[in-house]
Amino acid sequence: MFISVLDLFKIGIGPSSSHTMGPMVAAGDFRQRCLQYTSDDRKRAGLRVHCTLTGSLACTGKGHASDQALLLGLHGYQPAALVHLDIATLVQKLAPLHELTLENAATLRFDPDSDIVFDRNRILTQHPNGMIFQLLDAEGNVALSQTYFSIGGGFINTLDEIQNLAAPLRMHKLDDCPYGFDSAAAMLDMAARSGLSIAAMKQQNELQRLDEHTLDTGLDAIWQAMQQCLETGLATSGVLPGGLNLARRARHLYQQLQADPDRANVTEWLCAYAMAVNEENAAGHMVVTAPTNGAAGVIPAVLYYQYHHLHATPTQVRDFLLTAAAVGGIIKHRSSISGAEVGCQGEVGSAAAMAAAGLCAVWGGDAAQVENAAEIALEHHLGMTCDPVNGLVQVPCIERNGFGAVKAYAAASLAIRGDGRHFMPLDNCIAAMKQTGQEMSVKFKETSLGGLAVSITEC
Repeated sequence: MFISVLDLFKIGIGPSSSHTMGPMVAAGDFRQRCLQYTSDDRKRAGLRVHCTLTGSLACTGKGHASDQALLLGLHGYQPAALVHLDIATLVQKLAPLHELTLENAATLRFDPDSDIVFDRNRILTQHPNGMIFQLLDAEGNVALSQTYFSIGGGFINTLDEIQNLAAPLRMHKLDDCPYGFDSAAAMLDMAARSGLSIAAMKQQNELQRLDEHTLDTGLDAIWQAMQQCLETGLATSGVLPGGLNLARRARHLYQQLQADPDRANVTEWLCAYAMAVNEENAAGHMVVTAPTNGAAGVIPAVLYYQYHHLHATPTQVRDFLLTAAAVGGIIKHRSSISGAEVGCQGEVGSAAAMAAAGLCAVWGGDAAQVENAAEIALEHHLGMTCDPVNGLVQVPCIERNGFGAVKAYAAASLAIRGDGRHFMPLDNCIAAMKQTGQEMSVKFKETSLGGLAVSITEC
């Protein structure tokens, strides 16, 4: 198992990595398949694109802007290219066109209102985030079809890929990694035998595919994007879109802390920073999957506090991200980071584990202490449901990122004061998360059918 730090942390747009970025990537892939199909001029007449969203994508896709993501992806836009664009204006321009123009000048009919179907009664067995794309001919017959699954963090699999996977994610093989660990136990063993830190082992694995300059530049770009997103959120007020009329709170909280810093504590700073990121995510603006959009505030908040309050160096920032990615890769390989698959324990819980590991490493923790920090943070998110009100990544998601950051900080603080020896191994905790997610009711896995999502009564 190997997943690059530059793949796990991706710059894109909100509000959801699995419900916005994933569908956009899938739509872009299907556009390329349509391009290949229409290379024969005789096959171009009367073609129409149709997409059916199933499971969690159908239940919360409207609130997560999945329909807009499909529209943008089918028109050739991808998440990273949209971070500086006015997406609302772009959607207003594209939606009335009712056709797609491919690079070979072929045109396909596509009306978002009728060609995007939210099938709330259908769940594909392979994953709750399923999408079925079809290219229909003039008679309505299927000329081309592809099924995709958005598996969290902006990653997608086709039907063939997901049926042939031994783990939840297609990853590179370990054969050419000098420190190819696929479990926390293997990671600890390799660290003990090599004398290297987790960040150093992760770096050596990355350098088998990237040169050092590319890796460092990529890590620095991720950190710069995290800071930009966070600081934009701290400077922005107003009401978030989506219909809940939820006011942004991070800016006001931050101003209070700045006005009386002597009375401010780490909990308040972390909440302000995390909420700032997730308010930007809820607004559909630029964000970094860390490891998902719904949990995008945890890692930036903890790292921002360490960098700006405790004066971390640029090298320590890179080590933080490398260590966090090592832990995140293990979690994604052995369980899931998808709220639709295992609940919010897989999103904010995973992010907290990653942040705790990175912070403990920057504080000088050895591999055993880092693993302990990750386990503590994840353990105290087990069973957490994903129940967004109105299908929006706002309540309880924004505040929850603040609490995830606080738990990460507490976990690292506990671990650094220990010697790394602890009762519950991280691998066992990850296994418990997976089992809990499998047995969790679908109502609590990003469908807005239970929990807080149905607890609001209008008087």
